[in-house]
Amino acid sequence: MTGAPLTQHGAGAAGQRAATEPPSSDAPQAAGGQPLPAPPAYGHRSVAEILPSCAAALGVQGFENTLGLPAVPRVCVVMVDGLGRQHLTQRAAHTPFLRAALQAGQGGIPTTLDAAFPSTTAASLASFGTGLPAGQHGMVGYDVLAPHLDRVVNQLGGWDPDVDPDRWQPFPTVFERMEATVPVATVSLPQFERSAMTRAALRGGRFIGAETLHARTTAAAEAMAASPRMLLYFYLNELDKAGHVSGCASPAWEEALEEVDASIRRLDGQLPAGTLVLVTGDHGMVDVPAHRRIDFGAEPELVEGVRHTAGEPRMVHLHLEDPDDDGAARRVLDRWRARFGSQAWIVTRAEAVAKGLFGEVRPEVADRIGDILVAAQGELALYDGRRVRPTAFSMVGQHGSLTKAERAVPLVAFRATGRAQSKRRRRG
Repeated sequence: MTGAPLTQHGAGAAGQRAATEPPSSDAPQAAGGQPLPAPPAYGHRSVAEILPSCAAALGVQGFENTLGLPAVPRVCVVMVDGLGRQHLTQRAAHTPFLRAALQAGQGGIPTTLDAAFPSTTAASLASFGTGLPAGQHGMVGYDVLAPHLDRVVNQLGGWDPDVDPDRWQPFPTVFERMEATVPVATVSLPQFERSAMTRAALRGGRFIGAETLHARTTAAAEAMAASPRMLLYFYLNELDKAGHVSGCASPAWEEALEEVDASIRRLDGQLPAGTLVLVTGDHGMVDVPAHRRIDFGAEPELVEGVRHTAGEPRMVHLHLEDPDDDGAARRVLDRWRARFGSQAWIVTRAEAVAKGLFGEVRPEVADRIGDILVAAQGELALYDGRRVRPTAFSMVGQHGSLTKAERAVPLVAFRATGRAQSKRRRRG
């Protein structure tokens, strides 16, 4: 049994355009020959369009229904951290509920979206929460340079106390913009309620904390049943954790994926019938073997002329000692391209911004982006061992770069069967 399909509900011209619009082909060449991939489809088919489209579908003024969602009184958005579209397709045998929902059809609503760039939780969830690209909201990676402090700060669990989340990301979230019109709730782990990441990217509405996945599923269904009109955001992090520890090719990751599928099946049977359910992810993942996790901090020629390193192992930001010295910058760029040019897209900030990887970039955000960016291809992870803990090198599943496995995320849309109908169908 799966949720009700959406094929009978028109998605609208905007949704059809978003699903079929071809990627840009005017990609500059990076060293090593492979062209730089197209930027995320901001404004058309990215995670930044999900919540604004939900708000519009709920009848809130001031939002565009870019994804072509049907008009509904209730929407439940399930964010599965680490769920990439490619792996969902490859592991279809482990997700019978989601597989059936996709096969049932969802009209013109696209089944694949782009994560933000970099394809990492801080950037993508901030784009999801604000409806903006990273160049606007400013959360441009896992570790980011705070220019006013001249030090690198973390955007997730290790938020710097000298960085005010409300000023670092100053735009109102979609939750804040719509909560006066439609009730909004978040169901997530209790420790995230007052986290700096939540304050920066997902503030607004009521927070409902629950520890286990089963408890969160029940809490989400109860919250939705208590209101005739609502947007609910339901966060699952178990899959991402399994991928980082064991890899997305591991039995542990497949078991976590099966539990995600089972939880969404439970949710389908517990939500009010007809609730629009959207299942998506913030990024995908690739596995990197131990011998391909490289400590570039141990290679003096690679860090010569580099003041700060930031980002993550698959999308490194290099901030130069003297970015205005064109000769010095060229030497750093040449050394990195000579070492990793066949294994990574290595571009300057100007090239990345011109390509649109971060969307339109605010002046206040520009200096948070590295002078040189190194986005890994294939099986490669690049660490600065001088500033990361040794345990960081044990991470198997990784993300942040521009590969399809990391940047493409699913969008599975269906109408909830509902508790009463689900029970009747099981008896039948």
